[in-house]
Amino acid sequence: HRGGHVPADLQDADRYRITENGLSTWRYHSIVCNVYPFHLENHFTQNLHPFMSESRSNPSFEPSASASATTPSAACGDACGLPVDDAELRRILTPEQYEITRKNGTERPFENAFWNHKEPGIYLDVVSGEPLFASIHKFNSGTGWPSFVQPISSDAVIERSDDSHGMQRIEVRSARANSHLGHVFPDGPEPTGLRYCINSASLRFVPVTDLKKENLDRFLPLFS
Repeated sequence: HRGGHVPADLQDADRYRITENGLSTWRYHSIVCNVYPFHLENHFTQNLHPFMSESRSNPSFEPSASASATTPSAACGDACGLPVDDAELRRILTPEQYEITRKNGTERPFENAFWNHKEPGIYLDVVSGEPLFASIHKFNSGTGWPSFVQPISSDAVIERSDDSHGMQRIEVRSARANSHLGHVFPDGPEPTGLRYCINSASLRFVPVTDLKKENLDRFLPLFS
């Protein structure tokens, strides 16, 4: 942004999309998806939505050490059939998938698999295969990342405070594999008013036509 000044109202996306106002496309999308104004973040945490995890519903909740670990949740362990060894994770994931899910990375906007993906189906955790998001909750946020108004279920993800990089955000991680997915912001459309800004590299997509084959037919009613 020009002169080191962040515009006061970043909700007006169209206004700040144009480069004449001093924001390049990359800078604009970095701000909208990663740097939300602190006063709006405070409003978000004070006006909670029903789609929340324990970290948002219980003020005394403290994330466990595993929340930032580089392997899936220790509480799950071998019983979940997940790889808990870092070498195994590096073997099954691409370098980008590993960087994002295990090192809390962020992929480039508009240069990822699902930002403009419109096929009906379910988005799974790329590590564990747990269902995370449904296409019926996906919308075009204009940010260049896949965006959803809610997870497929309230217990599919864990949300926790993230003050990294000098910002105040709400991080979204998968509940079962503890994969970093992205962040959630309070500027989405109805009915939730939320925008789950998710990295494509954290996800694997299963189209509706393959749900039964992958034992996910319980989600077929979502698309009837």
